[in-house]
Amino acid sequence: MNISNQELYDVIIVGAGAAGMTAALYASRRAMRTLVITQDIGGQAATTNEIENYPGVDLIDGPTLMNKFKNQAEKFGAIFNYAEVRVIEKKLDNDNKPVFWVKTNIQEFQSHSLILAYGLTHRHLGVPGEKEFGGKGVSYCATCDAPLFRGKTVAVVGGGNSAVDAALLLAKICPKVYLIHRSENFRAEAVLVEQLKQDHIELILNSEVKEIKGEMVVKSLLLVDVNDRTKEREIFTDGVFIEVGYVVNSQIIQGLVELDERQQIKINLDAETSEPGIFAAGDITTISYKQIVISAGWGATAALKAYEYLQKARGFRGVNIDWGLAKKPTTIATPTDPAAAKF
Repeated sequence: MNISNQELYDVIIVGAGAAGMTAALYASRRAMRTLVITQDIGGQAATTNEIENYPGVDLIDGPTLMNKFKNQAEKFGAIFNYAEVRVIEKKLDNDNKPVFWVKTNIQEFQSHSLILAYGLTHRHLGVPGEKEFGGKGVSYCATCDAPLFRGKTVAVVGGGNSAVDAALLLAKICPKVYLIHRSENFRAEAVLVEQLKQDHIELILNSEVKEIKGEMVVKSLLLVDVNDRTKEREIFTDGVFIEVGYVVNSQIIQGLVELDERQQIKINLDAETSEPGIFAAGDITTISYKQIVISAGWGATAALKAYEYLQKARGFRGVNIDWGLAKKPTTIATPTDPAAAKF
């Protein structure tokens, strides 16, 4: 669908992972003019081969589940535009009302409200074999994929809380767990590190992964000593969980909303950011758990609060309406102030 850069949307959603597409579904069902700008569909969830912890859905692959999200959002009117967001700005229109300008590598769009839901990107090791065996033994989410490796030998790479948590989780179902860390000391909390003292968890310190080897799936890891790179060691494993943190693209939102020390967007329990009219959901925010179902819930919250924000700004009464597919009125409530409808 061709989109004119003169069109003004009720809400623009940046990102099409679980949070963004759920927000699109809820916003479009509220008869909001909804645009989703994204470079791909599904985000991290689409890179997962098997998902078995999404409520009400049996075992399903990530791309299929995420395409179901997209199709449902489109069914109720959400529009998807594939582009890279470069700049986001807040401006005032002729009536002194805020309008958010989203500039992509192709064109620009305007909206009365904004939902940021473009997620995080797992930091990669950047070694041979990592990309080739993605979803074939290489995983970035122990919570998601641990059950797939029950009874097998696995390795975890990292030294923070997420890496130690992953090793402890895997140790409950795997007979052998390697924890590989490039330093002598862990960054994780001491209480977690203490729990690593288990016979079937082997710590490999001062080491880095040089290469991930395999055939159809991961078979082994080639490690190198960080203090003496002539020393190498190969360990045999059925899978490797890479838990070395995330990459946050905060450049496009610097100065726009308040961020924490990790450059995540701070939100309250209503998915509101520090800037009125801008909401956020999913992994890019300060929520504790990065899971599909949790991101989806926050996406729904963000959309409902964006709807409420616009209703109040326009002077309309009644905010708890879900028009659905068959009911698409030109006005979505009774205005208390006709002049407010211009916003």
